[in-house]
Amino acid sequence: MADINSPVEIGVTTGPIRGSRKVHVAARTGSGVRVAMREIDLEGGEPSVRVYDTSGPYTDPNAAIDINAGLPQLRREWIMARGDVEEYDAREVKPEDNGQLGPDRSGGVPQFPSAVKRPLRAKAGHNVSQMHYARKGIITPEMEYVAERENLGRELLAERAEGQSWGAEIPQFVTPEFVRDEVARGRAIIPNNINHPESEPMAIGRNFLVKIN
Repeated sequence: MADINSPVEIGVTTGPIRGSRKVHVAARTGSGVRVAMREIDLEGGEPSVRVYDTSGPYTDPNAAIDINAGLPQLRREWIMARGDVEEYDAREVKPEDNGQLGPDRSGGVPQFPSAVKRPLRAKAGHNVSQMHYARKGIITPEMEYVAERENLGRELLAERAEGQSWGAEIPQFVTPEFVRDEVARGRAIIPNNINHPESEPMAIGRNFLVKIN
């Protein structure tokens, strides 16, 4: 029978992107939240430009990349600090979960090493959604992260002539409180699952930047 736990060599492209560099900007709240951005160098003596960056650690020359270890758990401490989740024993990973359907359990892919970690769930009587926190008046680190990213380029846009808002209510400067209020009103979502602490916070809603995947 094939060893479903045998290691596998997986190649991944890493390194900085030419003409730019990965930077981490501290949230203006002073909470210690650091937001990933990309700084692009321009020619002709023009100042560099910062843009949204979702490349993760792979373009950070200072990051230690181990594809078998999974991505760094950016939000793990934030999640655990709220005290409303608990670990539990998940069911055993089966060969068919990884596409190993042959008579000798061949094919598919080896079990990912981090799959043995204990997943999280909400404690009894608790709700762990960002909307729940927002409606309780709680500003989470995720909301701070969103606010810092959403402010990219707003200083420049504020200098331009005003156009038609078409009913949008976008402030000149996005604060964590604005993010909380939009989520609480149901006009925006922050799609961050407690079992995916590697995911960087972002907001989807009419009063936030358009996201292109």
